[in-house]
Amino acid sequence: MPKKKSIQPKINVFYTVSENVVTREIEDEVIIVPLVSGMGNLEDELYSLNETGKAIWKKLDGTRDLKTVIRELALEFEASLGEVEEDVMGLTRELLDRGMLVEVQKG
Repeated sequence: MPKKKSIQPKINVFYTVSENVVTREIEDEVIIVPLVSGMGNLEDELYSLNETGKAIWKKLDGTRDLKTVIRELALEFEASLGEVEEDVMGLTRELLDRGMLVEVQKG
């Protein structure tokens, strides 16, 4: 079976958490639990985020585009825009591929 093509996130798009997942914070770790079996053809049912992933996840709330998320995180973590952009785009791509994030439809 061919591998599904990765979804490329767009810098000027707003993304938010899919209605098909719930999140829980357990001992400073964010756990994402799919409500629909086989989301994104996952082998594993739970997805956990490290500290960086958690900071990104909390900003993917549909109220700002990725460009704004990157700028805010670069300031918060005193990191370069390039470094932060790489992390944000990588995690966003993975979460889109897994069906855990969706694009916010404006208008």
